[in-house]
Amino acid sequence: MILEEQIAELLRARSLKLATAESCTGGLIADRITNLPGSSEYFMGGAVAYSYEAKVAVLGVTWETLNSVGAVSREVALQMARGARSIFNVEIAVSVSGIAGPGGGTPEKPVGTTWAGLSTPTGDWARHFVWTGDRRQNKLCSAEASLKFVLDYLEGKLS
Repeated sequence: MILEEQIAELLRARSLKLATAESCTGGLIADRITNLPGSSEYFMGGAVAYSYEAKVAVLGVTWETLNSVGAVSREVALQMARGARSIFNVEIAVSVSGIAGPGGGTPEKPVGTTWAGLSTPTGDWARHFVWTGDRRQNKLCSAEASLKFVLDYLEGKLS
């Protein structure tokens, strides 16, 4: 069973709702979730907030955070997830912000650097990744890792 099917089964069984906040993946996570029939039962929506301005206006990320640590950071991923959880009024929101490439990397944050955030009623978590593929591969890896993050939460694997 693919990740989104496992997530769907657990969300339905627990009557939980999910939302996404995506930057570098451009909606790939929401696309995968909504490829399943009946996903409107548990998926309330997603925001693709690519620019700093969109992250602030749509998801409530603060300019202070963006200017101090940048969009590709633990702090911004968490703010994005919390924002999505609030605006979509859901129990679970997953976010992702990263440098897909081929440009945009720095020595501190090379191409492929990605942060995923997860916000739930029982806590907030973030995960850091550095992918080594091309732009498309990095986006696909980020979407897959974000879905795995949701599944890990639903299976009780986060402390």
